[in-house]
Amino acid sequence: MALFTSRKQKKDIKVSFNNGLLYVESDGKSQAFPLDFYPKLLNATEEEQADWELTGNGIRWNKLDVDILL
Repeated sequence: MALFTSRKQKKDIKVSFNNGLLYVESDGKSQAFPLDFYPKLLNATEEEQADWELTGNGIRWNKLDVDILL
């Protein structure tokens, strides 16, 4: 299971992918998103999944053109 942490952002965010789910941990809260809703993320390489940034209202994968609102 890959685990990625945003070092660029002030907020401590952890993003991981496991068993067809995207897990986002922030401020002691954990959310799970089914990757079936985000086929671009489901079919992405680990490198593409790791290339994300925190935005004002969620997470963005620029190369994949995917946004998840938190």
